Amino acid sequence: MIPDQFLDRTRGRISTFFGEGIVAHIPFAHPVCDALAGMAGDASDAAGARTHRGGTYVCMEGPQFSTLAESRLYRSWGMDVIGMTNLQEAKLAREAEICYATLALVTDYDCWHPDHDHVTVEMIVQNLLRNAETAQRVVRALVERLPADRACGCATALESAIITRPDAVPPETKRKLAPIVGKYLD
Repeated sequence: MIPDQFLDRTRGRISTFFGEGIVAHIPFAHPVCDALAGMAGDASDAAGARTHRGGTYVCMEGPQFSTLAESRLYRSWGMDVIGMTNLQEAKLAREAEICYATLALVTDYDCWHPDHDHVTVEMIVQNLLRNAETAQRVVRALVERLPADRACGCATALESAIITRPDAVPPETKRKLAPIVGKYLD
């Protein structure tokens, strides 16, 4: 699945480069680069994977799997896939003006499914290994599709997001964030 939306159910994970004397409010209504997601979908199809384009990824804290109540709640909310590792990087990529899309490689149905109510680590590892082979094929096909130049808005996401006046940003913060914000603070 190539999700186009995320729901954050985590607590306390670092999901911003900002703070320490600089504030930025990055647009995040559409957290995935449409152009990159489209190319990833095409690459996935070309690699022979069964591909679902679009959908919502709910990121839960873990490391435990969902309770039955949580799993049912997520389904009632219209969530399409549950994971523990795929949201903070979407936020950080947007702040760093990096195009972002993800391949959610499904390992199980979670405990809501009557035929899959007992998810085991062994089952997940077997599916992960198969998924890793698929992912390698998809990434190879995706790399061939990447354009030399980006036409999306990802490259200028910070252009109007930084709230703090450049002269008010502490020098150490400017130094640390120079690769991300340098062109906007000079």
